[in-house]
Amino acid sequence: MKKIIIVGAGGFGRELLQWIKDINAQSKDGGVWEIFGFIDDDLHALDGVEVDYPIVGSIREWQPKDDEVFALAMGSPAVKRKVVDLLKARGAQFATVVHPTALLSPFAHYGEGLVMFPYSKLSCNTTVGDFVTLLSSPIGHDNVIGDFTVISGGCNVLRNVKIGKDVFLAAGVCVAQDVVVGDGAYLGLGSVVVRDVAPHTKVFGNPARVVPV
Repeated sequence: MKKIIIVGAGGFGRELLQWIKDINAQSKDGGVWEIFGFIDDDLHALDGVEVDYPIVGSIREWQPKDDEVFALAMGSPAVKRKVVDLLKARGAQFATVVHPTALLSPFAHYGEGLVMFPYSKLSCNTTVGDFVTLLSSPIGHDNVIGDFTVISGGCNVLRNVKIGKDVFLAAGVCVAQDVVVGDGAYLGLGSVVVRDVAPHTKVFGNPARVVPV
């Protein structure tokens, strides 16, 4: 059994810790991973916080070992990409963390480092890239989602949507069918996206409109 280390000790990391515990509890083999703790460059990130695993080191100084895997607990696509590049250059391997209540079609496809929160869904013939983070949101059929994209809680992505790399969907975003969202776009809280979004554009509202970055 490999040790699992959560990368990031903020609120996201503490939530991810519970989802990993839930996965272990569902395992018939006594657990999937041995939980080792967190790494975070703020070694005091857990000061005053009720949690049962410690920060065991910093991201910038951690040397991955053969018996370790890592789970990303970061909500920024840019930060995720930077941390993954740093750790993978040292040989790190990243776990796929899919909560037992998540719905994952056998005809969905995903890359390395996927994180799926409780009650999230990847429907049939949908493909997501590497290091995608999917909070408690349903993703419909025949969609494509690029590397490092973050989809927050309460979002709805309908059918035949193409979302690029490094995109951030804030909570409550709804993306209509057949929409294309370019790389690096930011979809603001509660936005209803009914037309294509250009790369590196920030949109907000119902219907979503471009706002200054």
